[in-house]
Amino acid sequence: MEMNELIFTLIIGAVAGWLAGVIRHGYGFGLLGNIVIGIIGAFVGSWLLRTVLHVSLGGGLLGVILTAVIGALVVLFLIGLFKRN
Repeated sequence: MEMNELIFTLIIGAVAGWLAGVIRHGYGFGLLGNIVIGIIGAFVGSWLLRTVLHVSLGGGLLGVILTAVIGALVVLFLIGLFKRN
């Protein structure tokens, strides 16, 4: 992975994690936590939308961010399930 791709992934992860934290009030994990949630969410969202549901939100920046946000919301939902117990 080149440096530009790494920086792009971190920025997309940060934006997606932050947006997911805003959507799910009170589920923010700070900057580094949001980046991690966003990056994991990007993989989960991509797998869920493309492989399981066979849906594409587009190949542009907005599609990538929306896919990552959806995945981050799923990750936050799963974290919420485990945190309650």
